[in-house]
Amino acid sequence: MRPSSVLKWDSSIIGKGTISLRTARLALGGLVVAWLTTAALPAQDASPSPYEQRSDLVYGEVHGTGLLMDVFAPKQKANGLGIIDVVSGAYYSDRNKIRDHMLAQVYTIFCSHGYTVFAIRPGSRTRYTCLEMDGHVKTGIRYVKAHASEYKIDPEQLGITGASAGGHLATLAAVTPQEGNPDAKSPTLRFSTSVKAAAVFFPPTDFLDWNGKPADFQTLGDLFFLGGIKGHSADEVEARAREISPARLVKGLPIPFLLIHGDADPLVPLQQSRKMVEVLKAANGSAELIVKKGGGHPWMTISEEVRIMADWFDHNLGEVPGTVPASRP
Repeated sequence: MRPSSVLKWDSSIIGKGTISLRTARLALGGLVVAWLTTAALPAQDASPSPYEQRSDLVYGEVHGTGLLMDVFAPKQKANGLGIIDVVSGAYYSDRNKIRDHMLAQVYTIFCSHGYTVFAIRPGSRTRYTCLEMDGHVKTGIRYVKAHASEYKIDPEQLGITGASAGGHLATLAAVTPQEGNPDAKSPTLRFSTSVKAAAVFFPPTDFLDWNGKPADFQTLGDLFFLGGIKGHSADEVEARAREISPARLVKGLPIPFLLIHGDADPLVPLQQSRKMVEVLKAANGSAELIVKKGGGHPWMTISEEVRIMADWFDHNLGEVPGTVPASRP
């Protein structure tokens, strides 16, 4: 089997008692993850690609280092709408993660619906904390809005998506929007980071309630603080866990959300998506959870759910927010 035939949408989030420490460490390194092969995916369309891809565009800069994204633009029937795809697995965002999304047909399906997709890479845990990655996602949203005319999209009608770690970062950015500063020297900072709809796969949402107990803070340490949690008090660690838990950060009326999660996920419990939906509904938001029976992290037919997600965006980036397609498979 060639390496290019493997799809990994992995997560580094390991709950206490969920799997062995050895397995957790392997998963964190990206060596043992849920995977599937292209042979197990639905048959690929032999027609030409529906998008044009521009690779490694710089959307921001951190300490002199560029933050990168790919842009997938539909070749025809563009709908004037954009979707931010937060590309991260196990909190790593190398180009292999974009390849994984391509194998899952994310860009083929979304671009076939007319969306321009911005595959934002927020950086990896080897260099950035989770809060810093969240800041990079928001920088990406601002960049896309600032260049909306170039991409021929509506800057006020953006959707956001992601899977696993990317789903977490997408959810975190969606529920903690920042206002633009009209007086900012940087034109990009004049735009807000708000989006209109969020649809994500199997995201971590509450590190203080991981199936009824805190997540493994020792394992998560470098996501909380550079160098890990050593030297930080229990109160500091708990406060940081709260800061990156979207289910504890919902304020005001939320944007529409769709979460898709397998009931056999070995890495991120289904409880994480269920809790997020409960919180969103409690805030009078529109939130839907689709549970994939037997679905792992991910599953072999995930492109089917990507199609559902594209249909959902069609309904929720239009004039009537909160609506859903009339039928589900």
